[in-house]
Amino acid sequence: MSRDVRVLTEADLRRAVPLDLAAVAVVERAFAALAGGKVVMPPILSMEIAEAHGEVDVKTAYIPGFDGFAIKVSPGFFDNPKIGLPSLNGLMILFSARTGLVKALLMDNGYLTDVRTAAAGAVAAKHLAPDVRTAGVIGTGVQARLQIRAAHLVRPFEEVLVWGRNTAKAEACARDIAQAIGVPTRVEADPERLVAQSQLVVTTTPAREPVLQASWLHPGLHITAMGSDQAGKNEIDPAALARADLYVADRVSQCAALGELRRALEAGVMSAGDVQELGAVVSGAVQGRRSPEQITICDLTGTGAQDTAIATHALARAGDSGTAIEV
Repeated sequence: MSRDVRVLTEADLRRAVPLDLAAVAVVERAFAALAGGKVVMPPILSMEIAEAHGEVDVKTAYIPGFDGFAIKVSPGFFDNPKIGLPSLNGLMILFSARTGLVKALLMDNGYLTDVRTAAAGAVAAKHLAPDVRTAGVIGTGVQARLQIRAAHLVRPFEEVLVWGRNTAKAEACARDIAQAIGVPTRVEADPERLVAQSQLVVTTTPAREPVLQASWLHPGLHITAMGSDQAGKNEIDPAALARADLYVADRVSQCAALGELRRALEAGVMSAGDVQELGAVVSGAVQGRRSPEQITICDLTGTGAQDTAIATHALARAGDSGTAIEV
């Protein structure tokens, strides 16, 4: 018996799946489902290819109530720009949650990962950030731009500050953000001053040593740290996690192995029992920010549940676009 498998290109998916409140909502739904305890989400398969300055992650999850489940393969080869190629690519395979048959190949080159990662940052900001006048971003890449765009959907701030090691890249990032969301955006030369002026800070770097220090924390600050997703990475001073009034992980087990929590556990300043999960905050099982003066930190390593959510959303939004291949 023959059947059709949909093939959607990056261009198809960019048309069908903008970074909007619908994307944020479907990722928020995935986090809430994680708190229910019925999501099947195995550990990330992660492989470093040091000789090529590369890494490959494979993520998946089954979420009850979703029509499909995705398996995502996400390579990142960070010397590629030197030879005119993008650093990130990959694809998602969407299977029927009822029959296990392949429904679609989403040849997104990492676009859907970009959207769902930014949407997760928006979920964190929605549930943990106070009222925000100034948002700061540490980093100048794709996620620096998208995280600020997504956060602005749920916490419409009045000013954006950008810091990066490369001033020219920081200036380009600031121009792109200002154009995208229509908010005054400027480069801040000192990351400590950026943090001091901001109520929301997003760190989006591949740093292996902290770019944000514990001594910089101040009342009314929320930090979303999303750059650390490999065991060697570290953006936040481990002491900052212990000093925060509330530290939240997207998944405790993942953050203990790959996120900011890993260094804090190694330093002995945190234990896994000190950590809440974002899904529990979203579902209401755990209270998030209790007052405007609290300091909160959310550690995002990226979950397979987010990938299943955005892949299912993408296929539904794509309509008749793409190509149907008879199998």
